[in-house]
Amino acid sequence: MTDVTLFSWLLLIPRVPAQPTKHRVAVWRELRRMGAVPAASGAWAVPELPAFTEHLDAVRALAERADGGGLTVLQVSGRSDADTATLRDAFAAARVDEWAEFVADCGKFDDEIDREIAKQKFTFGELEEEEQSLERLRRWHRDLLRRDALALPEATAATERLAACTDKLAGYAERVFEANVPSDPAP
Repeated sequence: MTDVTLFSWLLLIPRVPAQPTKHRVAVWRELRRMGAVPAASGAWAVPELPAFTEHLDAVRALAERADGGGLTVLQVSGRSDADTATLRDAFAAARVDEWAEFVADCGKFDDEIDREIAKQKFTFGELEEEEQSLERLRRWHRDLLRRDALALPEATAATERLAACTDKLAGYAERVFEANVPSDPAP
C-alpha cells in the first residue's frame, strides 16, 4: 500500500439546498463517481491527486446550479497519524469495494460466455455484444486504476481477472470464426 503521507487530502464541502433534490443527487453522484469518500456529515475527502482534482470543476458546477449552491475545497492533514489513517482507511475501504464489484462483474462476463458456449451460440452478433461488454470492463478498470491512489493489492487481482476475461473472449471468438468461416479446402 502506498504511504498515505505521499499526498495531501482535500476536504470537499458542497452546499446545496435540500429542494429541489435533483441538485443534491447530481452532486452526490459526481462525488461518488470521482471516488470521494464521506468524511463527515456533508463533507467528502479525496487525495489531492489529478485523478480527483480534475473533477472538482464538475462538482462545483453541479452545486452552483442550485440557488445558493457552491463547493468549498480545503486542503487538510491529520493532526496525528491516527487522523490520517482514518481518511486512508475510509478511502481504501471504498476502493476495495469497487474492486470487489469489478471482479464480480468479470465473473458475470465469464458466466455469459459459458452460457453462449453451452447453447452453441456462435454468432458474430453475439461476439460483438461480448466484445462491447469486455470494452466496458476495460474502461471501468482504467477508471478504477486512476482512483487507486493507495496501490491496493486488489487492483493486481482485478487486473489478472480482466486478463482472464480477455483470454476467455479470445477463445469464444475462435469458436465463432470456426463455426462461421469456411475453412480452405485441402488441395
